[in-house]
Amino acid sequence: MNANIFFGSQEVARDELIEIKNPYDFKVVSKYPLCDRDDALKALKIANDAKKNAKNTPLFQRIQWLEDVASKLEIQKEDIAQTITDEVGKPITFARGEVQRAIETIKLSASIILGKSGELFNTDATPSGKKSLSFYKREPVGVVVAITPFNFPLNLVAHKLAPALVCGNTVVLKPTPEAPLTAYKFAKLFIESPYSTPDALSLIYGDVEVGSTIVQSDIPRVISFTGSVQVGHIITKTAGIKKIALELGGNAATYIESSANFQDSAKKCAIGAFINSGQVCISLQRIYVDKDVAEEFSSYLTEETKKLKVGSPYEDDTFLGPLIDDESALRAKNWVEIAIAEGAELLCGGEKKGRIFTPTVMGKVKDDMNIVCEEVFAPIVSIIAVENFDQAVEKINNSPYGLQFSIFTNDLSLVRRAIDEFECGGVVINDIPTLRFDIQPYGGVKLSGVGREGAGFAIEEFTEIKSVVIL
Repeated sequence: MNANIFFGSQEVARDELIEIKNPYDFKVVSKYPLCDRDDALKALKIANDAKKNAKNTPLFQRIQWLEDVASKLEIQKEDIAQTITDEVGKPITFARGEVQRAIETIKLSASIILGKSGELFNTDATPSGKKSLSFYKREPVGVVVAITPFNFPLNLVAHKLAPALVCGNTVVLKPTPEAPLTAYKFAKLFIESPYSTPDALSLIYGDVEVGSTIVQSDIPRVISFTGSVQVGHIITKTAGIKKIALELGGNAATYIESSANFQDSAKKCAIGAFINSGQVCISLQRIYVDKDVAEEFSSYLTEETKKLKVGSPYEDDTFLGPLIDDESALRAKNWVEIAIAEGAELLCGGEKKGRIFTPTVMGKVKDDMNIVCEEVFAPIVSIIAVENFDQAVEKINNSPYGLQFSIFTNDLSLVRRAIDEFECGGVVINDIPTLRFDIQPYGGVKLSGVGREGAGFAIEEFTEIKSVVIL
């Protein structure tokens, strides 16, 4: 099936198309047209022309719009899940889970908007003030540019479209080139809804030319990007004066303290390290364990890892499928081989089978190895023995990234310290740092980005505050 362009509400098909092949069996699963600078400028102009109408669309209609899309997505759940699996190789069970999360994200956006209207102030609270009717209200920013990645090609689009549109904005969406049909089917639900605002959403596909055009334009007020640190750097340098929300890389870590339940924590860590083949910004990559129990924990984690089914993403019980491309699989293999040559120990995994890289547990690693200090975005996790909590915190924080960290412990004092001392955007207690609830604020510090996702927090990113004083 072809993924067409949407210039606002107008669907446009083209003859020259790029093929997308399934990462597992390399069958052609979708095709899309590569857009150019003129297409990007056209989409931006349509969005700009439509922003006044979008702002004036009644809130009840915008809420109905999202509710309609959520209900249609529920009906098409299996088809969309299959499309996700086709395009990015995500195991079908997890693809179905992603569709469910997208439905929830849309519904959350529709409900949370009701509590984001503004606030009253007492302007006579200071000697220099006096009584008035003073408040602030939230207004849509106007035009939003949304750029999304391959690893969650539906839910991460939902995290941008739903809050942006329910606020009364217009959006130009540039989805990942790896999953154009997923984005097309999703955008089509918004555009063809009977409650839609005309021309409020455009969908274009492209590479650097399209991306740089929509980022550098003076039309958008917000650039919402999820992707690599390298592209995040480019956006911050070229976007100009506008709001920027960046969800970038991560190097998630956890600390296993000696009072923790090792079997339970090992089961959770295996999931956190290898779900979606490690292609998650908060994929568990570093596990710091009290040295007295490191060997015992390593044994449990290795045992749990070997239980995971690896193979076809179309089978319901498959846990780990292929990486997105050959480059990712080769990088994973090379980094593991380099680490072994430098003294690391391969506890299990480490095999490349096409684009599948088997879930890999490494021991005896060093802090400067790529598999420890860089974001691997592959199914590789390293176990590092530490003397105590203080050393664990030092090593966990010794990273340019700060998205999410976690701790497994029954010591309440360490829980409180972890919350205070971890340098990151999110802390998880007695579970993996890969845990994310869509209702929560999500984002990081340092090179992990700026701004927050999560329906209520994205609404704040996609609105401006206007202060009003009436005397």
